[in-house]
Amino acid sequence: MNDGTVILPWLVIRQDDNGNRYRVGRYATKAEAQKIADSLDDRGKEQLYWVERLNQNGAR
Repeated sequence: MNDGTVILPWLVIRQDDNGNRYRVGRYATKAEAQKIADSLDDRGKEQLYWVERLNQNGAR
């Protein structure tokens, strides 16, 4: 892309113990997003973390 737009298609999602879901962050690569999700998951709290990819129109 030449318009200076940064593409961050990988999301880290958190789900708390009440079932509420939140977007933690957006990342350029799956590896980067997975590293963040793993580091948060290693904290041992009751939240779940996972990685999702946005499709081209911005939907999950």
